[in-house]
Formats: sequence, structure tokens, C-alpha cells
Amino acid sequence: MSDATPLPAAMEVREHWEGLVGRDITVTTGGPMVDPVLNGGALVGVYVDKLMKLSALVLFDLPLAAHLGASIALVPARTAQTAVEEEQLPSALAENAGEILNVTAALFNVGDAPHLKLDKWYAPREPLPADVAQWVLAYVRRLDLEVEVSGYGKGTASVLVI
Repeated sequence: MSDATPLPAAMEVREHWEGLVGRDITVTTGGPMVDPVLNGGALVGVYVDKLMKLSALVLFDLPLAAHLGASIALVPARTAQTAVEEEQLPSALAENAGEILNVTAALFNVGDAPHLKLDKWYAPREPLPADVAQWVLAYVRRLDLEVEVSGYGKGTASVLVI
């Protein structure tokens, strides 16, 4: 078994999320790092291996969490836009986006790499534990993306392998 969790390619991320929400998604690499302290916060997914060791993080800024959360449940785009304008992610949209984070674990579980699972997700503005927060803006293997969900809107995502 390999001890290295792979960093998925931007195309794999796009195709995976498109398949989940059933909409076209545009992904551009080189986006800003998602910072859960700025601009309304971020939805943060924490992935662990079988020994419960932190191995990966996926962050959606509040706009992307709202757009993905709305699109997967066919909630009107206006609901997501209101969440972005008010910088408040309704619990239903957070739960929906959290489910996308859950299924996103599949991007790390390829070949003979260690199996990862979503351990927990943190809502925007929810305090992150110190062992998670230290990695969010770290220069580790990471993919910082600008993402647009067709018919909903834009946001940013960061995928980190620790």
C-alpha cells in the first residue's frame, strides 16, 4: 500500500462535482486560498485515514458552499444568492454541501492509496480545532480553484493533502 494520498487533478474535481450536482461546472486553477476567517467564512471538510490521522482538507468559501448546496437539491439559485449577500449559510444548504464533501472523499481513494473518509465538516464561522486550522493556509500539496456552477454562481475551493 502506498502511504501517499494523491492530490486530485482539477479535471477530476470538476467531473466529480458535475456528476453530483448534474450541472456544468467550470473550474480554473490558480484561485486564491480559501480562508475560513474572511468573507463570511468557509465550509471545511476534514478527511482522516483508518487511524484517524488528519490526511486531507477540502474548503468551500461561503458562495461556493451556497451554490453547490442549492444546486444538488435543485433549490432556486436566488436562495443561494441571498445566502451569499447576507453572508449566512442556511443549515439546509450547509447539509447539502456537507454531503458533497462526504462524497468528495472518493477523489482521494484511488489505487492503493490509504482509504480516507470525511470525519467532520465545519460550517462557515464555526471555530476550527488547532490541528485543522494550522493547515488551512499552509503550503502543502494543494489545489486552489475558482469554481462556477452553471445557473448558480461562482466561488472558490481549496483541496489540500497533508
